[in-house]
Amino acid sequence: MSSVLEIAQLPTGEIVLRRADGEGEPLATIQFSAETTVFLGDSPLEVGKAMIGAGVQMVGEMYDLYEVDENGESHSSRVVH
Repeated sequence: MSSVLEIAQLPTGEIVLRRADGEGEPLATIQFSAETTVFLGDSPLEVGKAMIGAGVQMVGEMYDLYEVDENGESHSSRVVH
């Protein structure tokens, strides 16, 4: 299974985060309404990339909050207020 990810726009207009080798289902999917698609014009892919990028950044920040021990159990490594 590939660990390289890509953001792509499918023929259906959906923007997906998927494995570069194409295996498995997309990890994330963004689908804009018809009204939003008209509003975005030629930019839905750029907006989708920004949205997915923000989500990946948030997951990275969340991952940093937890430590995983040798048994696969997660433990909070910081106090968040």
